[in-house]
Amino acid sequence: MSKHLIVGMGPIGSAAARLLSARGEEVVLVSRSGVTPATAGLADLPGIRSVRLDATDATALGELAAGAAVLYNCAGPAYHRWATDWPPLAAALLAAAERSCAVLATVSNLYGYGAVAAPMTEGTPLDPNSVKGQVRARMWKDALALHQAGRIRTTEIRSSNYIGPYAESPLGARVVPRLLAGRSVQVLRSADTAHSWTYTEDAARLLVTVGGEERAWGRAWHVPSNPPRTQREAVADLAEAAEVPQVRVGEIPTVLLAALGLLNPTVRALREVAYQFEHPFVMDSGAATAAFGLRPTPWTEVLSATADSYRTPTARR
Repeated sequence: MSKHLIVGMGPIGSAAARLLSARGEEVVLVSRSGVTPATAGLADLPGIRSVRLDATDATALGELAAGAAVLYNCAGPAYHRWATDWPPLAAALLAAAERSCAVLATVSNLYGYGAVAAPMTEGTPLDPNSVKGQVRARMWKDALALHQAGRIRTTEIRSSNYIGPYAESPLGARVVPRLLAGRSVQVLRSADTAHSWTYTEDAARLLVTVGGEERAWGRAWHVPSNPPRTQREAVADLAEAAEVPQVRVGEIPTVLLAALGLLNPTVRALREVAYQFEHPFVMDSGAATAAFGLRPTPWTEVLSATADSYRTPTARR
């Protein structure tokens, strides 16, 4: 049994905790709010405990990480506050990894690549065209520099937009409840451009894999994901999986999105990354499959799990 420290208890952090518990590992959950195994849906799993801690406190986090094999960055600052909230948190995680000698395994995304015209691979240059992309690119470059200097060991997984139970997703709370109720849905930008979707459970599987694989350290990995689907196709697939009638799919008018952004900071923050839904946004995840034998969960299973999670809202965390 080895110790694993998870910072952040969203869908991926929770899924990682389940996987590690099933392996018989000791799991420590860290959150500022003091999330417990019960509130995270992990009450019946062995080896899991929680600690209330502000993860920007590098000293306290380093002390808690002492003896840990892996420190997992599954944190999720408020979407519209990335530019202010991520830098101190990222710095504390780096300091804790260096102090404790735990491997730092970070959950990230594709924002750092910016707008690209071809499928993204791990070799695609980091060239962000958004503030959020600049934040994520800087986090990886800082971690990689310390890794190359021999001061820490680190790795990073990158996902496209998530799909799955409890996921913050364009195919989540704005779409699935309306679909299940037989109501039309509206999606961001183009409904008909190819887009990669990453299942949260697949992200967690890759995360715990690369955290424990020395050959995975010092580079980023794309999460094995199913072939791309347009938003219109994905909504139709969800309806079929949920065994409900198909619904009309429209696009949110640009003027409406701008108006909503005046009132909602999260919607306002989405505008700078809306390019992902204006042109094909496709991720190549073959490297992780070739290296670790991991394959994406079948698309039909992903869709069924997602739809079912909205049919049992009391189970939502």
